[in-house]
Parts: sequence; structure tokens; C-alpha cells
Amino acid sequence: MPRAFGTAPYCVAGGPAGPRLILEVGRVVRAHGLRGEVLVDLVTDVESRLAVGSELESDRGTLTVVTSRPHQGRHLVTFEGIADRTAAEALAGLALRAEALADPEALWVHDLVGSVVREVGGTERGRVVAVQANPAHDLLVLDDGALVPTVFVVTCEDGVTVIDPPEGLFEQ
Repeated sequence: MPRAFGTAPYCVAGGPAGPRLILEVGRVVRAHGLRGEVLVDLVTDVESRLAVGSELESDRGTLTVVTSRPHQGRHLVTFEGIADRTAAEALAGLALRAEALADPEALWVHDLVGSVVREVGGTERGRVVAVQANPAHDLLVLDDGALVPTVFVVTCEDGVTVIDPPEGLFEQ
């Protein structure tokens, strides 16, 4: 099962083509060096979000990626029009957003949070209140505090997340 993508912050933006779901995909951590490069922390496994030419939305307008390279678990990125350290420092803390990708196999945090969790046998287990990042598998955090690895998610449709957990997962 794929990892859950995106984070809970999202919005719907309108345009000539109709409404678009916009998700937070990363955040500028800080400036790096003297030539306008910034350190970006992605909150998605879709590294192509930082491909050269990609456009990311922010509170400062659209930012176009000029260069991008992995660096110690994050990415060093140069955006068009950001040519020196002063301009790069002004981006620190900025949320980066992009349109949701159409991937029927992916689990999306904005679909999971708020959904009712039901086992394949019909037993209801509560509602998802958050998705917690975890090195092995992201975890669904239920309203009663229970944690369910996303690897046990079978489907997530129409506000219902169906899981097939191993025996004993919910025993205390």
C-alpha cells in the first residue's frame, strides 16, 4: 500500500476549469548559501513536486523551480527570481502548495482525516483524527487514540476507510 500523501492543510481554489484541490506539499525551512538557494522540507513522497519547471503556489504567489537537488533528507531548491540570500531568507517558513495528483492507488491525508474506520467484517472502530508519519508505515490516529498502520487500509471512499487489521490490533 502506498504512503499517504499531502498534509491536512488544503483548500479548494476556483478557476476557469472549475474547482481544484490544492494541498500543502512542503515548506521552506531556511536560506542556504549566498545565491538564493533554500532548504525545502517536503511533506510528500512525490519528489517530482520539485522538478525543474514545477510551479508551486504560496502566500507570496507562484514560485517556479529553477534547480533542485536532494540534501540530507531535504532538498536544496532555487526559485525563479530569488537570486540572493536576502531574497531567500524572506521565504523561510513559507508553505508550498500544489494541485492534488490524480492517483487512484494513493491514500490522501485529506480523504483519510474525518473518515469513519470500519473493518472488512463491519466492526466500526472510530474516526480518523490525524495521520502520523512513521518510518515503517504512516499511522491512522483514531479518535479513541488507537493507531492503525496504513498498510492495513483496503479502501478509502465516500468518507469510509475500510481496514483489514491483524487479530489483536485493537486489544489492550
